[in-house]
Amino acid sequence: MPQDVEKLVNLVEEAAEEKKANDITILDVGKVSVVADYFVIASGGSRTQVYAIADNIMEKMKEAGYDLLHREGYNEGVWVLLDYGDIVVHIFQPEERSFYNLERLWSHAPRAGNNSPDNNVDNEL
Repeated sequence: MPQDVEKLVNLVEEAAEEKKANDITILDVGKVSVVADYFVIASGGSRTQVYAIADNIMEKMKEAGYDLLHREGYNEGVWVLLDYGDIVVHIFQPEERSFYNLERLWSHAPRAGNNSPDNNVDNEL
């Protein structure tokens, strides 16, 4: 992952974690599509938590000098999409995440980030 994009992905992931986002998944969709380089997918347990996660990501990205290109779904708070060009962030409530199942839809895209299978080391002796 290029260093600037890696920094962006890490910033989004950390901002989501700060607000206790669940099941953060990073997909390297750039390997299979031109729509973006990465999708960051996360869940919030309620509308309030979805707002908190989205607000924190937008705040941290703005502080770091990254411009939000497009935002959708914020008023409803069940699926918020934040488009930063190379990175598209999807924040769902659990029912909507299960219904739309982006991980299945984009299953041919490799996983990346701290929760990818490549980063999970088995420490068994």
